[in-house]
Amino acid sequence: MKRVLVTGGAGFIGSWFVKLAVEKGYKVIVVDTLTYAGDLERLKDVQNNIKFYKTDITDLNLVEEVFGKENPDIVVHFAAESHVDRSILEPAIFIKTNVEGTFNLLEVSRKYPIEKFINISTDEVYGELENLEDQFTEETCLKPNSPYSSSKASADMLGRAYYKTYKLPVITVRPSNNYGPWQYPEKFIPVIILKALQNQPIPVYGNGKNRREWIFVRDCAEGVLTVMEKGKIGEIYNLGSGEEKENIEVVKTILEILGKSEDLITFVKDRPGHDLRYRMNSEKIKKELEFTPKTAFEEGIRQTIKFYIENMEWVKQKEEELKTFWQKVYE
Repeated sequence: MKRVLVTGGAGFIGSWFVKLAVEKGYKVIVVDTLTYAGDLERLKDVQNNIKFYKTDITDLNLVEEVFGKENPDIVVHFAAESHVDRSILEPAIFIKTNVEGTFNLLEVSRKYPIEKFINISTDEVYGELENLEDQFTEETCLKPNSPYSSSKASADMLGRAYYKTYKLPVITVRPSNNYGPWQYPEKFIPVIILKALQNQPIPVYGNGKNRREWIFVRDCAEGVLTVMEKGKIGEIYNLGSGEEKENIEVVKTILEILGKSEDLITFVKDRPGHDLRYRMNSEKIKKELEFTPKTAFEEGIRQTIKFYIENMEWVKQKEEELKTFWQKVYE
């Protein structure tokens, strides 16, 4: 089988992709620098079936070493700084990882006979939608509004340039918001679940009317695997579920499942540049690659809640890391 190099393979979405690729018999090489967001615990079920390199993609020499040793057939690039709030506080690291890191991978990849370079982007590169009837298509202009989304849009454009200029076989995937087991506790849905379980106030930005399209993480990983196997070189594929929810609706759904009071909801000052709405048209991946997500939102939320209840030791460890980070921010 093909040798697949996965950057960010110990991250939330990347680890799910790694497990699916191993199941299908691919020879998987994982590259991850193991920042706060990376955790080998996510890969414990397949640890004997992968090759792992603790490597920072912003170090060009280290990236070249890994490619030289492994000579991959395919690169699937998940590695990224991805939290909008952190990008507002510390934008420089987002530029370094998401732009410079992507540049390094593209540069090294064109020295090897790479068959496909799958660049994982985000729906946030499109900016925001104001009208409820509108959707982002693959042809929508990019109008990113945060340091995070700007850095990802830059990575997208680098991928496009390397395809057009050097004929590097780049394919871009733009997923909608992911959720599911193993997501780092600072993200929106884990925060709601963990606060609710502890009967703590649940912070909701603004009036809670911001809308997002949510896809279960395993479905997203399966979609990326489908693009890797069947996608056309040079194309962009939106990867969404069609399940769009107001933030306040997501909170109330979780509270209802847990049997908790809506009195826990606490509205807080909105964050700067908070996009109102994301919604993608994913007909292209559905029609051309015959991929459709399988997991309904409430079913996925129930699986996610079950994971956090059963893995509180892991959660507590991550929450301690978060406390340390925010203490440093406010020192």
